[in-house]
Parts: sequence; C-alpha cells; structure tokens
Amino acid sequence: MLLADLKSMATGIGIAGAGSMKKAELVEAIKSAGTPKAEAPKAEAPKAEAPRAEAPRAEAPRVEPQADEPAPQTTVRTRTRKQRQAEQAEAQVEKHVEKQVEQKQDQKQPEQNQQDQGKQNDQKQGQKQGQAKNPQNQQNQPNQKQQDQRQQEQKQQDQRQQEQRQQDQLDDDEDGEGGSRRNRRRRGRDRTAVRTTGARNEPDTTILEDDVLVPAAGILDVLDNCAFVRTSGYLPGPEDVYLSLSMVRKYHLRRGDAVVGQVRQPREGERREKFNPMVRIDSINGTEAEGAKERPDFADSVPVHPHQRLRLATDEANLIGRVVDIAAPVGKGQRGLVLTPPRTGTTTLLRSIAQSVTTNNPECHVMVVLVDTRPEEVTDFQRSVKGEVVASTFDRQPADHTLVAELAIERAKRLVELGHDVVVLLDSLTRLGRAYNLAAPANGRVLGGLVDASAVHPTKEFFGAARKIEDAGSLTILATVSVGTGSATDEFFLEELAGTANLELVLSAERAAKGIVPAVDVASSGTRNEEKLLAPAEGAVVGDLRKRLAAADSPQAVAKVFGSR
Repeated sequence: MLLADLKSMATGIGIAGAGSMKKAELVEAIKSAGTPKAEAPKAEAPKAEAPRAEAPRAEAPRVEPQADEPAPQTTVRTRTRKQRQAEQAEAQVEKHVEKQVEQKQDQKQPEQNQQDQGKQNDQKQGQKQGQAKNPQNQQNQPNQKQQDQRQQEQKQQDQRQQEQRQQDQLDDDEDGEGGSRRNRRRRGRDRTAVRTTGARNEPDTTILEDDVLVPAAGILDVLDNCAFVRTSGYLPGPEDVYLSLSMVRKYHLRRGDAVVGQVRQPREGERREKFNPMVRIDSINGTEAEGAKERPDFADSVPVHPHQRLRLATDEANLIGRVVDIAAPVGKGQRGLVLTPPRTGTTTLLRSIAQSVTTNNPECHVMVVLVDTRPEEVTDFQRSVKGEVVASTFDRQPADHTLVAELAIERAKRLVELGHDVVVLLDSLTRLGRAYNLAAPANGRVLGGLVDASAVHPTKEFFGAARKIEDAGSLTILATVSVGTGSATDEFFLEELAGTANLELVLSAERAAKGIVPAVDVASSGTRNEEKLLAPAEGAVVGDLRKRLAAADSPQAVAKVFGSR
C-alpha cells in the first residue's frame, strides 16, 4: 500500500501528526487507534442528545441513566471484537492493512446511523430502536463486510488493469508500434532488433568474433517489404537467405542480381529464424560489391533494330536451323513470336534453336523458360541444352509460374546491363498470360475471352523486354503462342501480342500432318527489317528459296530444295 494512502487514512481516523510519520509508524498507529475510535462515537452520543433531554426537564433524570446503561455493554463488546481484529492484523500487517481499515470504517457506520435516528425521534424511542437494531446490525455486519471487500478487490483489479493498459500504450509509443494485441505480444521479440538496426523486422547484421559465417549464393528476389536470395533456383525454397532492405539500398541491388555473401548462423541463446540473414556481400554478378553502384540501368537503355545475325544452321543435317534461317532470320535483340498449333513439333523446334545458339554463338547466354509445362519436358531440356533451364511445372500454383517468369527476365536484364547477349526461349507466352489471369486479383474489369484487364500488361511487359541496346548487349526473346485451339482466351492474347513482335515464325498443322519437319509456313513467316541481317547478295537467293520451300509439300521435296542448292 502506498504511503500517501496510509497518510490519508490516518488523517481520516484522526491521528495527530500523520503527515510526518513513516510507513511503519503509520501502520502501527492505525492498528493501535482501533480501541479509541470505537469508544469515541459512544461518548459523543450522550452529548448530542443532551439538548433534547433538557426540553422535558421532568424526564431528564430518567433519560441519563438509560442512556448510560447500554453504553458500557456496547463498549465491552466493541473492545472484544477490536482485540480479535488486532490479533489478526498483527499476523498479516502488510497484506491486509487496507481491509482492516475499511472494516473499522464499516463498523462506525451502523453506530452513526443509530445516532442520527436518535436525534430525529425522542430519547425513549431512539433507545428502543437502537436496542432492537443492534443485534440485527451485528448479524448484517459480516455480510456487509464481505460485500465491501469484494467491491474493494474489484476496484483494485480494475485499477491494475488500467495501469497495465497505460503502460502497454506507453511502450507501443516508444517502439513505434500500434496498440494492437499482436504488437504487444511481439514487443519483446522485436525490441533487440529495433535497438540494434534502427528499423523493425530487420536482423542484426553486426559480425562478432565468435560468429559462425557460412557462404551462400543465389538470385536476388526483392519483394515489397523484404528481399530473399534464392539459393535453390528461381522458386522459393527452404534454404533461401534473408537480405535486409537496408543492404539492398546500400549496394544498389536490383531484382535478378547474382549475389554471393556470408550468412550468419544463429548465436547461442538466440531464437532461430526461418531464414538466416546475410550479413556480408562479397560480390554482385561476379564483380566487386561496390562496383554495382556505377552500372547502367536497363530501363534507360537506347533500343535499336537488330543488326547482328544469329545463324541457326549448324550442319547440312540440321534442317530446322536451315529452314528458320531462310523463313525468318533471327538477330540479336529480336522479339519473335512462334505461332504453334497443337502437335506441330514446338518442343523439338525450341530444343533445336537452343542447341544451335549454344553451338554457333557461345558468347550468348541461353535461358529456356518453361511455364506450366510437363515435368518430363523439363528433364529433356536440362539434359539436351547447354544453357540455363528455368521451369515451373503445371502442378504448381499460377503465382509460381508468374514468379519464375518475372525473376528469369529480371536476371536476363541484369546480364544485359553488364554487356552480355542473352537469348530467352519461352514456352509459352499464352500459358504465362493464363497464369497472370488466374493469379491477378479480381478488379471487375473483364476483357474478351474472360481475361482480367490486369493480366494483359505483365504479359506485354515480359515480351517487351527484348531489344538490342545501342553499343551494348542485347536481349532476344522467342516466345511460343498457341493458335488453333478454339479457346477465346488464346485468341485474345494472340491479338494483343501480334503487333508487338518484329519476327513471326508460323507453324502449319497441315504441313505437320504431312510429316514435314519443321512444319514452318514459309509464306506466312518473316522478319521486320531483315535487310539489316542479310548480306546484299543474300537477299535474292533467300527469296528464291522461300518460294521453293513454300511449294514443297512433302519431306522429300524439302530435302530436295536444300540438296539442289
């Protein structure tokens, strides 16, 4: 109990000099003041009734003996009860001082009521009523005490809860958090990180002498509120490493960067996190970490028409490469659509193009991006292509398809910023658009083919990244688009993307049915500004071969065209 409360109680009881007493002295004074306090009301009762006794002078001698007779009896009973209470108070002085004082005040209340009733009535009726009510009040006193104790305990409990709420609110203000129940639960966990790093939810990146550091490397994926280094590929995995946004800003990191650094293992007694934090960055994209601040930005690059040829023909037996070189020449930085009806050899075509690029142009970095595809095709590409295969099979969520495609194209942009030539083969752009359509939140705007309006822009953004940068690297994208499926969604994406390509390679279902490989519709295929890719004397020869290939309606005829060359 507080000293101020004890002083106020002692002053109310009538103890002189309570303001200068100490806590122990106040407790003893309150305990010892029990007997005088009980006698005081009884001594005042005759004095208050004396003026009324003077009015009936004849009855005055009889009134005084009657008023004096019950007083000693009441005083004796009161003293006996006070002695028992004093013995109990000695056993529990510190815990029940407040309850004892309240009980003493409650004991004075019935006696005061008796005095007030005696003043209103005459002396005889007041004595009779006091004598009649005295046993009843003594019986009701325990119940009244219990009720008062319960009220006092409830009041103390409410006061403690209010103080706790005020303290929680004060702590929340100091931590920069809201007053929610969740934040109060997490306050103890986050306080160490907040004091160390100055920002919430960011790990401690300081390195001590006894810290255990483990090397880690992967592709950086920057999200809205955090960043992760994907160590097992382009999809999230259990071995990913957490990277604070402060380090991302410090080194000017971008999504798709290849980061190599040191990861700190949990210290002794430290709570183990789901992802260990990277505390030091050694290299970014194979160069010094400090050098990443001076690199150019892909968005600020100047795109130009492709003028450097990517020849796909490797030898005389490679008919796919030779036909594509004639029907639609490919250059570095080309943005090409491959229109593929069902069962026209799309997988075979892409695999052959990837092998040709790695053979004829080893300086190019080949990335095969497979979205919503069959797992066995992923294995086939991984074993046959000497390049990077990024895949998300059809059994994964649409959000995983979009994440893989976005992170892959961002990785390609980072390589182009370093001056590399990158070739991305995507299968397929239609399935990627479908994944964006399923993963996008419903906004109420539905276009043709039941396609959400928010699914069109990300698909175009992916395909639009292809370009030849002036006096720098290039990003070539050859993406397949499904046609002839009877799906309104596929037709919608084809219409949206048809005007964005500068190369179209059309496959024919009729030629595929005749066994012609590749089933390229030479008359419908072509490349914009192909004169920048062909030699001056090559244009006439290519035109003649296109006419002869378009007329060839069998595999033998196609072979004869190249054999007679």
